Amino acid sequence: MVKLNELKAGDLLKVLDEGGVEREGVVTDVSRDEQLVCMDNGIQEFWYEPSKLVPIPLTEAQLFRLGFVREDTELGAKYLRGPFRVLIKDPGNNTDLEVWYREDHRVFHHPLYVHELQNHYLDMTKVPLEKTAV
Repeated sequence: MVKLNELKAGDLLKVLDEGGVEREGVVTDVSRDEQLVCMDNGIQEFWYEPSKLVPIPLTEAQLFRLGFVREDTELGAKYLRGPFRVLIKDPGNNTDLEVWYREDHRVFHHPLYVHELQNHYLDMTKVPLEKTAV
């Protein structure tokens, strides 16, 4: 389950609709008072309870969708987007990674989800991290 206090407008998540179908969507608003999240799933905007939201695992494919370019190094796979970097020390096993932007360097020993990377990116660069045009 996704924690409501982790979510910001622009975050990418999946929504479980009444039919049990998962659709990817973008957070458009968060109501902390009502404990609801407004998601745009590409068809409509609708308010959901956090229990209906599913985080998207951070994978290489997701990094590419977010505009990162891969560079192989002796330390592992480095993904670059401008001056922002993500280093995955054991490609395919995203449990040991580092992110940095200029002098801000963060180390994680657990997998990140796409919305968590988006929030770190926003916190570090002051610019939202969104999907790039396909």
